This record gives sequence, C-alpha cells and structure tokens, in this order.
Amino acid sequence: MLEVQNLVKHFPVHGVGRKVVHAVEGVSFAIPQGQTFGLVGESGCGKSTVARTVMRIYEPTSGSVLLDGQDISRLSEKELKPIRRKIQMIFQDPYSSLNARMKVRDIVAEPLMVHRLFANQAEITEAVASMLGQVGLGRQHMNRYPHEFSGGQRQRIGIARALIMNPEILICDEPISALDVSIQAQVVNLLKSIQKEKNISFLFIAHDLAMVRYVSHLIGVMYLGRIVEKCGSKEIYLKPLHPYTKGLLDSIPSPRPVKGDVRKEVSIEGDIPSPVSPPPGCAFHTRCRQAMAVCRETTPYLKEVENGHEVACHLY
Repeated sequence: MLEVQNLVKHFPVHGVGRKVVHAVEGVSFAIPQGQTFGLVGESGCGKSTVARTVMRIYEPTSGSVLLDGQDISRLSEKELKPIRRKIQMIFQDPYSSLNARMKVRDIVAEPLMVHRLFANQAEITEAVASMLGQVGLGRQHMNRYPHEFSGGQRQRIGIARALIMNPEILICDEPISALDVSIQAQVVNLLKSIQKEKNISFLFIAHDLAMVRYVSHLIGVMYLGRIVEKCGSKEIYLKPLHPYTKGLLDSIPSPRPVKGDVRKEVSIEGDIPSPVSPPPGCAFHTRCRQAMAVCRETTPYLKEVENGHEVACHLY
C-alpha cells in the first residue's frame, strides 16, 4: 500500500556556511494494506520528519514514496491534489492542529469542500455529523469551537477530519503523546476499531514502546535519521538485536518492581548527537558499550539476519 525507498531529508542551516541538518538518512519501509507500521525512537531522531516528508509537507531531498505503486515524491501540487484523498494525517498536538477560529463543523468539512465531494451544504453537514458519530462525538458538538473541548475530544476531531476523506493510508504522528493515559487508551482503541472496519493502513509514530507493540504489526526502530532495526512487533520484544533497541526496552518501567533498592543498569548513556554533524560510522557508537573499531569508521546498513528481522549493526 505504501512503500518508502531510501528517503532522505536535509534542512539547510541558515547563516552557517553550507551545513545541513541530516534529519532523515536513507529510510526504507513498506506497509501492507490493513496493517500498522510502528516507528519508534528518541525525540529528535527524525520520526515526525519522515511522516511529513511522506505527506509532502516537506519536499524530500532524495528517495521515493510509492502509494499503490505510484511515485508521489516528485508530483506537482496539482498532480498531488487527488492523491491527498488517499493519504491523511493526524497531527501530534490537538491544541495547535485545529484552527481556533473555526467551528468543528467547518474544520471537519474543510477537506470535503476543498475536493468538492458534495454538491450542497446539507450533504456536507450530514457527512460531518456521521463522521463525528463514528469517533464518539455528536451532532451537538458541530457548532462549538476547539477551545470548548478536552484534549481527547480535540484529538477525536482531528481523527474525524482525517477520516472524512476515506483514506487508504493514515499517518498518526504521536497522536496520543499530549493526552492523559486513560484518554490514550480510548483514542488507540478507536483507531484500531476504525482500521478493522475500513481496512486502512497506519504509519504509527510514538515514544511509548508498549503502546506501539499493542497497535503495530511491524516495528521500525529509528536513531538519528536511520532505521536501525525492523521486524514484527512480537519479535522485537522477544528478541531485540540492536544495542539501541535493547536500551529502549530496558528503559520501560516495570509494572512489578523488585523489592528493595535494586535498579536496572543503564544500557544507554549520554545524549543523542547533533544531526548537523553526526558522528562517522555507526551514529550510535558514541553511546554504545559494545562499540568496536569498525563502528567508528563504517556505517552499517540494514540487512536480514533472521527471517523477517533486519538490523543495522556490525555485531551481526
């Protein structure tokens, strides 16, 4: 359904010579129809940039994005407009992604009006009311403004706006990070039920590894612009291979802490390097306890070491 091949995105650093921010460096993945690809990693690793570049909010530096076999990475805005109906996005912050001066009815109806899918206002109103009902809101909410809703309700409005186009791909850019834990569960269960009903493919970006495991069929672990491990969601928890993936899993709080002052040894130290001047070789070698000489010189690329399990690490 969606295939990303060697996607690269650089941002120029203004006023500092020819330096660039290496936000995304050769990311590749594919999402089958009706399945979810989870993308995880630390803040600043490039997850959201991948999502926005796939959506063509950002123009890719190089690489390709194939939707139903069609390369959309070099289409003009005019050529891209009908494609927008197939791929929609839920943004991270429900407080800033909704226009505060528009009523809910107008926010959800805007995509329909842009693409001229209905002939009159009455049909648009009915379509909006129906979609709000699907995400747990009602007709009575249509004439309210975003500031009159809670965070979870605002995110439901954002989901309704994305789903009203009946997309084939839904990109969820940390859609639950700004919500309370109980509301997170409601939103995620809503997305899973919508996927089951409409057979939509998801690109799900999040920090919470437990939540990603719950919603995803496939998982990619991203570090400093590159995917360093990729496999099925169950396997990555049962048998993580990359030291960075192991460190992320070690950082998950235990629901049953051991009695006494017994603390798990920290497996990741230091901070993520600057994407303006990433370290040579493996970008993770500055924080990896298993780093070898080759890690400081040669960049490892994803290779399949087990059936369906790919890792970019010189240990394998």
